[in-house]
Amino acid sequence: MALPPPDPKFDLRGVSAEVNCLHFSCNAHKPCPSLLFSGSSSGQIHVWNLSTRRAEAVLNGHGGRSVVWIHTLSDRDRIMSQGRDLQICTWNLAEGRNEVMGSIPVDNLGFCKCSLLNTERCLLAMPGTESSQVQVMDMESKKIISSMPSTADGAWGMAMCMKLWQPKSGSSPMLFVGYEDGSIALWNVLEHRLTYKTQELVNPGISDVIIRRDKKILATAGWDYRIRIFGWKKVKPLAVLQYHSAIVHCVSFSDHIIPEERLLAAGSKDQRISLWSIYSQT
Repeated sequence: MALPPPDPKFDLRGVSAEVNCLHFSCNAHKPCPSLLFSGSSSGQIHVWNLSTRRAEAVLNGHGGRSVVWIHTLSDRDRIMSQGRDLQICTWNLAEGRNEVMGSIPVDNLGFCKCSLLNTERCLLAMPGTESSQVQVMDMESKKIISSMPSTADGAWGMAMCMKLWQPKSGSSPMLFVGYEDGSIALWNVLEHRLTYKTQELVNPGISDVIIRRDKKILATAGWDYRIRIFGWKKVKPLAVLQYHSAIVHCVSFSDHIIPEERLLAAGSKDQRISLWSIYSQT
């Protein structure tokens, strides 16, 4: 008999705005308290200490415009954030600071969040000048090394989401892009060519999708206020988590070294962040 879906382990409140994006910072090599970064529609970034369940710091760097993406760099003392002020900011958080070290202008935002790949070289995928265009920047040289348009007739519409990925060491990075009409394209970044395309996603109303690091399960954030958990190999539904009273905008998995502290976080239009312990159940 299947187990009933769990209740949240706890929630975080006090953002006082819609929660648009989430990103965990956990040390995978030694036990340490996890941090959770959240970006809101008010332009604030909250740095949550999950041991105390309180915000250690609140950052303001996007002129009150929505923060739509956050990612840590080499450690939790440096992060990047993308806002609707058309700026991608790099922050220095070392020793309690909250300084913007620099910013990269974005020509067009739409709904498309950036994606960072930090392996053999640090690459940033970002929206291009046209709503259907995506670009990849080399973060060391700050130069655009690849620019990928949509179809000539613009039939795919706006780029809505993207994810940089490197299949194996030494191979060319790949970029998944999801478009407005439901098309998904896989671009070879260094060769500037399209390698795969499928048509029409069958389940609309999904704000965010995340795959857990062990590649056993994935989670989706739904317009129907629900979080859904699936097995990765066959995309088999495992659980539907209900807690929020409005659209769930984002989901994120932690990668803490201690299994009992591996969490799923979800952020919603209802201004709450829910934390779920689902590792043992799945």
